[in-house]
Amino acid sequence: MGLISFIKGVGEKVFGKEAPAVAPTPEAEPLRASALLAHVKSIGLSYNNLTVKTAGDTVVLEGEVNKQEDAEKIALAVGNVEGVEVVDNRLKVATPEPEATYHTVEKGDTLSKIAQVVYGDMMKYPVIFEANKPMLKDPDLIYPGQVLRIPALK
Repeated sequence: MGLISFIKGVGEKVFGKEAPAVAPTPEAEPLRASALLAHVKSIGLSYNNLTVKTAGDTVVLEGEVNKQEDAEKIALAVGNVEGVEVVDNRLKVATPEPEATYHTVEKGDTLSKIAQVVYGDMMKYPVIFEANKPMLKDPDLIYPGQVLRIPALK
């Protein structure tokens, strides 16, 4: 899959004082990796095996998932965390499919506006919403800097 870039200063806050979001020390890296793995588990994303490693603002994902969608959702779940700038997604996919594209939310974006641009139909916003569950819980709650999966229409 490769590298995915994120905006380091925005996103969900999953790092506590034991695993800081900014200026992590080498001693904090295992705590940060554990916090990200716990985050993936807490939102119920599917994987066969998963290893999360951190080095500063970069996260490396290794392991295996069944579907391409699973690999992409895990990468987005850890990337859309405050303090993460790059995700190196090395997950192996048991049943490979074409990768989705990604969209970084800008000020004024809505899922309808994004759907209009990428699909030519604003009423296709539920496709984007569904593609980003469980990270998105409400189609109206997106924020600038957030990275979303944009799947191809079937």
